Amino acid sequence: MSDKQQNLHEFFAEKMEKAKIQFERALDCKHTDFDDLYPYMNEQPQFFWYKRYVAWSELLTIVKLADELGLEWQNQFSPLQVEFIQGKVLQGKVLDNWYPEGDNKEEESVSQMEE
Repeated sequence: MSDKQQNLHEFFAEKMEKAKIQFERALDCKHTDFDDLYPYMNEQPQFFWYKRYVAWSELLTIVKLADELGLEWQNQFSPLQVEFIQGKVLQGKVLDNWYPEGDNKEEESVSQMEE
């Protein structure tokens, strides 16, 4: 692999990781870049749906570009997450089952909020 190919692969791996983190933060209702763009919308009930769709769209866009360039991206996700991404539609099952079984991120968040 040439240096340019390696740099491109690293670039997309970094962008993919950032998009994944942004989507997961949106799922967990945590602060994302979208909050900074539209701070006046925080009070709107539909804001969190917009935020999730924006993060999901960003993730799908980066995946699409990686596919078009023939770059590996699937190794950064669980098999179920890859299936969701390939399905492209942000459905309730994606929101409910994004985190692999045994990943206690949501449970940890709830327990930290209760403390």
